[in-house]
Amino acid sequence: MEMKNEILEEILPLVRKPARYLGNEWNVVRKDPRAQKVRFAICFPDLYEIGMSNLGLRIIYGLLNSLPEVSCERVFLPDVDMREILKTRKIPLFSLESKMELSEFDFIGFCLSCELSYTNMLAVLDLSGIPLLAKDRDSAFPLVIAGGASVGNPEPAADFVDLFLIGEAEEALPEIIERYKESKIKNQKSKITREETLRELAGIKGVYVPSLYEVEYDARGVLKEFRPKYPDIPVRIRKRVVEDLNQAYYPIDWIVPYIQIVHDRAAIELMRGCPYNCNFCQARSVYSGLRLRSPEKVLELVDKISHSSGYEEFSFLSLSTSSYPYLRDIVVSLSDKFQKQAIAISLPSLRPKSYLGALAEYLAKVRKTTLTFAPEAGSERLREVINKNFSMEEFYSAISSAYKAGWQAIKLYFMIGLPDETNQDLEGILEIAQKVSKLRLESAGRPAQVRLSISFFVPKPHTFFEREKMENRDKLKENILYLRDKARKISKKITLDFHNLETSILEAVLSRGDRSLGEVILRAYNNGCLLDGWPEHFKPELWLKAFKESGKDFDFYLRERSADEILPWQHIDVSA
Repeated sequence: MEMKNEILEEILPLVRKPARYLGNEWNVVRKDPRAQKVRFAICFPDLYEIGMSNLGLRIIYGLLNSLPEVSCERVFLPDVDMREILKTRKIPLFSLESKMELSEFDFIGFCLSCELSYTNMLAVLDLSGIPLLAKDRDSAFPLVIAGGASVGNPEPAADFVDLFLIGEAEEALPEIIERYKESKIKNQKSKITREETLRELAGIKGVYVPSLYEVEYDARGVLKEFRPKYPDIPVRIRKRVVEDLNQAYYPIDWIVPYIQIVHDRAAIELMRGCPYNCNFCQARSVYSGLRLRSPEKVLELVDKISHSSGYEEFSFLSLSTSSYPYLRDIVVSLSDKFQKQAIAISLPSLRPKSYLGALAEYLAKVRKTTLTFAPEAGSERLREVINKNFSMEEFYSAISSAYKAGWQAIKLYFMIGLPDETNQDLEGILEIAQKVSKLRLESAGRPAQVRLSISFFVPKPHTFFEREKMENRDKLKENILYLRDKARKISKKITLDFHNLETSILEAVLSRGDRSLGEVILRAYNNGCLLDGWPEHFKPELWLKAFKESGKDFDFYLRERSADEILPWQHIDVSA
């Protein structure tokens, strides 16, 4: 059933940012879903402005719509006002393009880029009239599939998801679609169960079906055994990797929203993987090994997306953009053209390289966006502990050149709560910021404004530190006060922005959790937890209540893990 236009026209004047729900943006794809053999709803379980900034969603949307007999439509978590209207009027959640109810799709695919979106995923299912627990869904309901950065440990969400895609989607998703088509044909000849369909899909590399495995815990709640139910089900699930980025699908017809989104620009992915091996970085493990998109392909994509979208800013993305060997050549090649068209280039956090000073001059010709670097730690000693390769000499040289080119704003990323951290390391953060600020005196006669974005170390799965404990709350609060007090005494030009401590701790719990946390997540959602990544919506007391009601110890998941303990994510193989 589809949402009637008259109802939508009646509802939209009652909500904030009604363009979130129109589904008629520039370059949107329209296929009649009822004329397709497979209907796929792709969902980023957060507000539209966040979801439309996600590159993974754009890739999957374009990829699936490029396939014959397949339609892919978008859906996002509605904001508070729209959710209330849908509930009050008993209107099921619908896709943006055709306004079809989500329950009528074959698949609902969730992009899970962060563990804090688990309750959002439940809200999407709930608003759609789809049972939240996978065990309660029969063949009349869509298959719920999830992928993304947070499924390196899929276990906390295992109760809700039918199948996870571990790794990259460009080659695996078409295989899943084709296998599903074959299953539908079999079902027409002789009825097959939902479990039989899932067993078929579990034979595809990278597909993990939680219901096909059994878990057992010891008296302490530590994972004791993890085993497949059937001999044809793999013991370990190996991630999918796209070998050749030049041949991989990439969206050309860039959807242009009618409202401002968080990253309101076109994005080009330069490479996947990272040449470095920082001990804290989960993304490096999840997206290894290193693969480059050729400079010719990058320039081709820029040209086509520029023509199709009209965007005035391009971002060049990767885990380590300054390590892309053709970055300077590409920027130089685009410099004159982009300057004439007033198109800016933005880069994510950079590592200091000898060529960055000259690069800053080219970037500054159009529009000076903020230059961002990630030293991560305040001392060379601690950077060695976390294996962060970051040359301070090249860093200060690049900063000086940037100031001479007219740049005024610098942003630096740091973490606190790292293993073996001392107060000297904390002071080192401010010393670096102070020197960066003062370097501008040479070129502009006044110090620069330096913004520090400070996050809290979370020992994530599939990293060197995966068995480490997370620093306790009181010590982290003490470190925050210590840095704020020191910064006030040093300079007004240094601004400190700390990530939310309570959400970081919850992220640690969920990222390191096991399957038994499904009960906690469900209780938290039923208690009213939603949009946990938004400080104004986050309710830590309701999460603590959910843990208590479930008989779970919150701090149990923050502890150090012994070398012989079976980790909840050990069956997920992220090696390249």
